[in-house]
Amino acid sequence: MSKKFLSGNEAFAEGIRLARPQVISAYPITPQTIVVERLSEMVEDGSLKAEYVHVESEHSAMSCAIGASAAGARAFTATSSQGLLYMAECLYYASGGRFPIVMMNADRSTALPWNIYGDQRDSLSQLDSGWIQSYAENAQEALDLALMSYRIAEDKRVSTPYMANLDGFILTHTYETVDIPEREQADRFLPPYETDNRIDLENPKNMAFSAGPDTNYIFKYKEHEGILASREVIKETEKAFAGIFGREYTGLTENYRTEDAEYIIVTLGSIAGLCRETADKLRESGIKVGVVRIRYMRPFPNEEIAEALKNAKAYAVLEKDISFGNEGTVFTNVNSALKKAGVDVKGYNFIGGLGGRNISAGDIEKIYSDIAEGTDSVNFIGIGGTGNGK
Repeated sequence: MSKKFLSGNEAFAEGIRLARPQVISAYPITPQTIVVERLSEMVEDGSLKAEYVHVESEHSAMSCAIGASAAGARAFTATSSQGLLYMAECLYYASGGRFPIVMMNADRSTALPWNIYGDQRDSLSQLDSGWIQSYAENAQEALDLALMSYRIAEDKRVSTPYMANLDGFILTHTYETVDIPEREQADRFLPPYETDNRIDLENPKNMAFSAGPDTNYIFKYKEHEGILASREVIKETEKAFAGIFGREYTGLTENYRTEDAEYIIVTLGSIAGLCRETADKLRESGIKVGVVRIRYMRPFPNEEIAEALKNAKAYAVLEKDISFGNEGTVFTNVNSALKKAGVDVKGYNFIGGLGGRNISAGDIEKIYSDIAEGTDSVNFIGIGGTGNGK
């Protein structure tokens, strides 16, 4: 295993190289561009043997990946923001067709106003598209997810496309020291792709067909079952990954100092590191706080969230997203998980980072203070509460 100083984008590209995709469909968009640039260089220098397809739009990028997967090839593409929204029509074809495509999305604000900086409104808008969704915290996890994503998506119990999300600029363009696995290790972890869900002239089958009211719901139910099955497959995959590479991950969530915490922040993505640092600082002052990082938004960690928060006095969901006219999408999911489990803990929603606006350690300290004292149910960091009541 070697070490390199890489950005999150470059680290993810290294992980994809090790995963040996056979078809890469590429259309650049900031801040994703570096991923497909590095992969094009790898194909050019021969370190990655793949068909690299230049397409004319994000819609075409996903269409190409679907076609490649339907032919039995391991496929990859990447996008961001408006690009993800442009290909949204095709996301449902990929998931409905049970094509285990892997896509990296560089989380970025959506227009208008036009903005190239990072929040998570693009990916969270597509939670219902039938894709597995993970959120990396750092470059090392980005590389590791690139490898693990194929093993998870291609498992026959799952057969579901996978969207790996990296915070735009904050993660995609920040450089860190990253461990690069050896080729032999990667090949031992991820075998060549094999599937029965493919075009086969020797054994013809109908694919991507229409289904009326009498049978359509059965296909949707099976699609739902596939994502539910990924819960166990994710655990199995992470256990196998730790056995080969020595790095351990914690499933759908990652808990930090939550065992005796009275006040807990639930969040996702790169901001989790600053939340943990702030929690450590407050702990030194005798304030019992903790952090829950959501690693996967789909499948959603209902049981894990309820278990982590059940003994807290209050919790806050800190997210870079808003479902206009209601609340943050992550908060909706977390609140639902607690209600289903019968956990009665007061929850507050904090919206921050929209359009790349900085979230500071001071902001996080204030969140802990606000939920201890009670505040509005939905709060925009830097603006104040929305007046929704306490």
